[in-house]
This record gives sequence, structure tokens and C-alpha cells, in this order.
Amino acid sequence: MPANLSSPDQTEAPRGDQHNYPALLFGVLLIVVTVCGNVLVCVSVHTEKALKTTTNYFIVSLAVADLMLAVLVLPLFVYSEFQGGLWSLDMGVCDGLMTMDVMLCTASIFNLCAISIDRFIAVAVPLNYNRRRVDQRQTGLLAAPWALALAVASPVMFGINDVPGRDPGECKLENDDYVLYSSVCSFFIPCPIMLLLYCAMFRGLRQWEEARRAKLRSSIQACRKLQEAAASLPPLASLPPPLPPIIERDPPESGGEEAGPRRPSFDGRAGPRPSVILTQVRFTADPNRKKRAKINGRERKAMRVLPVVVGTFLFCWTPFFVVHTLRARCSTCTVPPGLVSVVTWLGYINSALNPIIYTVFNTEFRKFFKKCFHSCCT
Repeated sequence: MPANLSSPDQTEAPRGDQHNYPALLFGVLLIVVTVCGNVLVCVSVHTEKALKTTTNYFIVSLAVADLMLAVLVLPLFVYSEFQGGLWSLDMGVCDGLMTMDVMLCTASIFNLCAISIDRFIAVAVPLNYNRRRVDQRQTGLLAAPWALALAVASPVMFGINDVPGRDPGECKLENDDYVLYSSVCSFFIPCPIMLLLYCAMFRGLRQWEEARRAKLRSSIQACRKLQEAAASLPPLASLPPPLPPIIERDPPESGGEEAGPRRPSFDGRAGPRPSVILTQVRFTADPNRKKRAKINGRERKAMRVLPVVVGTFLFCWTPFFVVHTLRARCSTCTVPPGLVSVVTWLGYINSALNPIIYTVFNTEFRKFFKKCFHSCCT
């Protein structure tokens, strides 16, 4: 979401030796990496059944935002950087660029925030979390980033950038109050929410680990007590013969035997004591307990990527919003144009890193990528 695509002191068209070829090469490489990575994420979730989960649908929404940013915004930004920061196109194109830039960068950040909310729900209430089918709550969470991003970018869409005396050699957000408003909505509100949710997830997972270990210790102690009690019992030879138990048997497959439970006879006639077939006894495990352990184990494994997610997000976007907010609110502060360009590039790099971060730690994504690369190479 660059607030300025040109340097203030540039009023003439750059000469040939002022063209920024490193920016052109790096920009083309960034566009290719961003497009390929995010397209691969979308295709993998669309084609692989194992990847059709609600969590991956949020990652697809993030990939769509980053993909649109690479297609609609980055080419014009790279062209402006190649021209030495001078804007030589129509101002209507500039307004459209600013609108798409604000909306898509905000949508990308809001999708990151939505992923953190989805992860928090999966950890806080795992049994009520629908992993395979998108329910009404998750549909609203998927649509919210795009609706909020459109609301943040709507002032540019409705002409807040069209001011009198505008310099045609600069493409920037002309209203400093709007720069502050968009920065607060796009970063300074979602960022603390993400940090709080991830901290709560770490705390919940740590408590779950402690409870699991305590339960395991109590189970071991109970087993030891049972072993000690069994060792103190008299030998089996000195015990009276037990009465034959009543065991519920499965209905026989053949029609020659009577279906239903068998009950031993006690009419006093001599005969062999009925035997007990242990294979006919069935034990039913608690499905909720098994499901809870499975979900928590999966979420615990997924939480390993959180420090990378948070660290990359803060590293890419914090300098950008700090610098542009400072330029908008401090008229006497001097910010070098080179610093503005660097932090803007850094924010765009996050769109190329997102598909790597959210897929390299996922086994299913890695299998799909290896299969794609293997098919392309062979």
C-alpha cells in the first residue's frame, strides 16, 4: 500500500541512465515467484482431496489476495520504480492503482488475521470445530477480510485522491488523514489481535500438554497400584470356583442356532462347566476422547509454524506502516526516498513469502509440490 510511488524532488522524465534496472529485475522475479507460489497453492487445494480442509480454504483466500496483488499492482509499481520513481501514466490509472493496492494489501493482512482466529477456534473448541466442511461461522470469517478491505479502500474509490493542484509526476495517497486511517485499520488494529490470539494459543497448548502429562502420570500410578494389589491376592488354586458369567454373545451367522444371549443352566445335572470365549467380549472406546486427542495433537503440530508466521509478518509490514504513518503525521520529518522504497518492497515481499510459510510445514502440501515438480521434470 505505497503512499508514494515517486520521489518529491523528481519533476522531469528520467533519462536513460536513470532507469533502475536492478529494481526491474528484482520486480519481475518477485512477480514470478508470487504468482507461481500462490497459483500452486490454489491448484493444490482444488485438486487434492486431502487438502480440502477449512484451514486450507483460509490459506486459499490469502493466496487469492496475494495473487491479485502480484497481477494488478506489482507490474505498475515495478514500472514506476524502473522509471526512477516518476509516474508517467494517466492519473486515473494512478487512482485505480491506489485503490487496488490499499484493498489487496489490506485483504492480505486481514486474511492473516482471519487465519489466526480460525486457528484459535480450532485450539480453544476443537470438538466443535468443523475441519472438513465450511459452516456458517467460517463462511463469515472468510468473507470478512474482503468486506473490510473494500471498506478501507472505498474512500480512494470515491475520489478522495482527486485533489486540485495535484502533481502529475507523483502517484500517491494525497490525503494524510486517510493514510493514518488506512494504516490503523490495515495494521495497527489487526496486528495486536493476531499477537493476542497466537499468545492465547501457545498458552492453551502449553496447558493441554501439562494436563496430558499429569493424566499420563496418574495412569501410570494407577497401573502400579493395580499390580501391587494383584500381587497381594492369594493364589488362584485356593479360590473357590467362580460361577460362570453371563456373557452377551453375537447372533450366530448360521440359522441352526438360536440368536440372543446364552445363559448357563443350573439344574444340578452333571456336565462340563460352560467355557467363556474371550474373543466374544467387545469393548467400546470413548470416541470423544480419541477425537480430542487426535485434534489436539494435530493442532499442536501446526502451532510450530506460528513463530515463523508472526516473525515474518512483523518483519515485512511493521517498517512499512511506521514509515508511512510518520511521513503522514510529521511534516517536518525528513524520510529518505530510498527508505520509502525499501519498506514498500519489503511489504510486497510478504505476498511471496506467505505461500511458502503456510505450505512448507504442511505434509500434504509438500507431497503435492513434490509430485508436481517430479511430473514437470520427467
